[in-house]
Amino acid sequence: LRNVRILLAEDNDFNAMVAQDELADAIPGVQVDVAANGRIAVEMLQANAYDVILMDVQMPEMNGYDATKAIRALAGDKSRIPIIAMTANVMKEEVERCKEAGMNGYVPKPFKREELMNAIGISLNKAPRPI
Repeated sequence: LRNVRILLAEDNDFNAMVAQDELADAIPGVQVDVAANGRIAVEMLQANAYDVILMDVQMPEMNGYDATKAIRALAGDKSRIPIIAMTANVMKEEVERCKEAGMNGYVPKPFKREELMNAIGISLNKAPRPI
């Protein structure tokens, strides 16, 4: 992975800072834009080009599920951008809800760098898929 443009939808400033630092350390040339909620994430995607979205599921104003559904309803290529859920709740029902909303994968919070990089790599077809 290098020179990847990531949209991080995260309402918690500390979580956003940790994710940005980890991404900057792990991916050469990464560019990370932060959206404080799902509504802003949808607007930012409409105005910019991204390779992948890291989507917190619990956010004010518009949560990650609704934002993902809105993105999937967009016209053209932007509707097909890989979206990775970032959630503290990794119960089977939560994972299914992420898939039903149209997300491509998930990373549990707090995340491990290896899990995050693997999820991004898989979503961009730049890492082997798990068996």
